Amino acid sequence: MSIWPEERLDHVDTEGFHTVDMTINVGPQHPATHGVFRMLLTVDGELVTACRPYIGYLHRGLEKLSELNDYRQAMGFWDRTDYLAGLLCEQAYCMAVEKLADIEVPERAEYIRVMLSELSRINSHFMFLGAFGADVGSFGTSFTYAWRERERIYDLIEEVSGDRMFPTYCRPGGVTMDLPENFEKRCREVLGHIYQGIDDLDGLLTGNEIFVERCRALSPLTTERAINLGVTGPVLRSTGLAWDLRKAEPYSVYPHLKFDIPVGLRGDVFDRYMVRLAEMYQSARIVEQCLEQLPGGPFLNPNLPKNLRIDDAEAYVRIEGTKGEYGVYALAKGGNKAYRMKLRSPSFCNLSALSEMVVGHYVADAIIILGSLDIVLGEVDK
Repeated sequence: MSIWPEERLDHVDTEGFHTVDMTINVGPQHPATHGVFRMLLTVDGELVTACRPYIGYLHRGLEKLSELNDYRQAMGFWDRTDYLAGLLCEQAYCMAVEKLADIEVPERAEYIRVMLSELSRINSHFMFLGAFGADVGSFGTSFTYAWRERERIYDLIEEVSGDRMFPTYCRPGGVTMDLPENFEKRCREVLGHIYQGIDDLDGLLTGNEIFVERCRALSPLTTERAINLGVTGPVLRSTGLAWDLRKAEPYSVYPHLKFDIPVGLRGDVFDRYMVRLAEMYQSARIVEQCLEQLPGGPFLNPNLPKNLRIDDAEAYVRIEGTKGEYGVYALAKGGNKAYRMKLRSPSFCNLSALSEMVVGHYVADAIIILGSLDIVLGEVDK
């Protein structure tokens, strides 16, 4: 029924009415942006018609700082990129320097690196699960469950390296110190809690029909489109492609370890969540195998010079980071510093697909889609 009296309808100028799109600014300081990230959404009602991402709020000059400091001093900057899994970043940087200088790494050090890197991967995925549950709404308990397990992992990393978030534990040629005597016992104890924590989050989120309904069939991505956009990691594997550098281009001691590559079916938000959940089980499985196979011997190459100098050389090393392909390019032209350093950031590349992924969806869903990419701004901005 019209709100206008019939006798007045003839006097309404309907031609003068028109609609305009509204612009919504999300970030850079916003609980839904997972760091100092800003996206400018153009909306028609609640439907997103355009999305423009803005980055750079956390830029600290990682690459230039790595060129201004010698190979050992630069080590401290790299675990501040993907700061949720710093040991993985340290491993990639050290592998690049080792390839430049043709440095051999003791087998024991390789196993130690892999164990701590996979614990870091679990740690990062716990952060994703906790934050993502909150993004979807009414699942604040997920953060509590995730943080409980993250604290246990951080305690273990601190016992090994002396620091929690930024251990600077890896070194070109190995690691800075050997494992504590009680490491195996402590690690198995933490693994038991990890399995329980994963089960708790699985039951809380995957077992909730509201969570599933909000995520399933949302923002699907095909394998072909993901590859064309440069997407890697869990987001790519959620499309059904079993691409994992630990198997596709095996490095360190991964060829000696058995694990599966979880993949999705539709490449939607729900599959991105499920792939990460399944990966945590596989990472725990890798750590258990490392404990069983851990050899004796030195933890650091004893023949390293006190001041590492590298003649003309070039190297590119890529590993399977928590967000995807984490690549380090290094160029040496003599001396004890790199001439050029470059980081191939998986979060940055995955973020380039965001605009395409959110257009056509509602504003509330745009927040979930961003969360499903699991970005970390220390790695994006460098």
